[in-house]
Amino acid sequence: MRAASALDYRELARRRLPHFLFEYIDGGSYAEVTLRRNIADLKDIALRQRVLTDVSHLDLSTELFGRKMHLPVALAPIGLAGLNARRGEVQAARAAEKAGIPFCLSTVSACPIDEVARGTQAPFWFQLYMIRDRGFMKDLLAQARAAHCSALVFTVDMPVPGSRYRDYHSGLAGAAGPMGSLRRIWQALTKPGWAWDVGVHGRPHQLGNVAPVLGKNTGLEDFFAWMRNNFDPTVSWRDLDFIRAEWDGPLIIKGILDAEDAKNAAALGADGIVVSNHGGRQLDGVPSTARALPAIADAVGDRLTVLADGGVRSGLDVVRLLALGAKGVLLGRAWVYALAAAGEAGVTHMLQLVEAEMRVAMALTARIDIAAIDRTALVGFDR
Repeated sequence: MRAASALDYRELARRRLPHFLFEYIDGGSYAEVTLRRNIADLKDIALRQRVLTDVSHLDLSTELFGRKMHLPVALAPIGLAGLNARRGEVQAARAAEKAGIPFCLSTVSACPIDEVARGTQAPFWFQLYMIRDRGFMKDLLAQARAAHCSALVFTVDMPVPGSRYRDYHSGLAGAAGPMGSLRRIWQALTKPGWAWDVGVHGRPHQLGNVAPVLGKNTGLEDFFAWMRNNFDPTVSWRDLDFIRAEWDGPLIIKGILDAEDAKNAAALGADGIVVSNHGGRQLDGVPSTARALPAIADAVGDRLTVLADGGVRSGLDVVRLLALGAKGVLLGRAWVYALAAAGEAGVTHMLQLVEAEMRVAMALTARIDIAAIDRTALVGFDR
């Protein structure tokens, strides 16, 4: 099967990955209502087709946070993404670098900051959670500065982790001890390509940035226990002072879903926000990004850079979110599916597909550059 879309890569990833790992990247929280809304609400937004306009020269480039970008997209931070291919975050970062777009490394990545920095030339973004251990956070931020990370993405919608039923059903969560490990090992052995490439040669037992506090040769149970115990439910807007004291580059707050929170972010000096519901992986039942974005863009779009993610499976979806008010779009599951299916080459190809789809959407809505994509490119948003 040759992939022609992000959904094709999803199927290829399902075939290659152990069941517990595919369910982890594919699933959402609780009944997955918001996960489905993210996709369905985007698909329901109709593009306004226009014809007989010269669209022979389309410009898809833009600039975000002082960096010229070939496309108005970035690869979103994904926890444990590096388990989907051998040293996966490095492969994805290289693909982003070749495509001329930013890659954002998660706090809970499989590959640590310095490994990604050694494997790439272009600066990348770093994503940070608020952790109880402020010393650990300071050390991570020092590593990000030393690696010349060009922006900090501070995720604020995870003071406590959501409950993801698929992880319990697959054996990733709630199956501690030898029986849980044996269940995952059995699933891995049914996928020999992944087991050899990642399980044997990929050093998955070394869990990236948290290895110094977990130690080596720790299991996934230890990792998830650390997450549950160390995310900080006391985090508040006051904690931005701590972040700013340790980070002097562009600061992007990820996880905004309400216009009032967006106004707070702007008032406190954030350079950007990501309108996001964590891909439907936190509070189930909240609005989709597509529903929340217009009001937030209207409220703060002239004060900071508004980005968005959630449900993006094509270049058409990227154009839809740009038209709703985003200045850039973060791709999440789309790049992880491609990474799992075909490594760096898969991510590169997926980005080529997104670009080709964007070109079609722009040509047939008569938008010759990114700045021209606004709500008049949509049916029912003519204002």
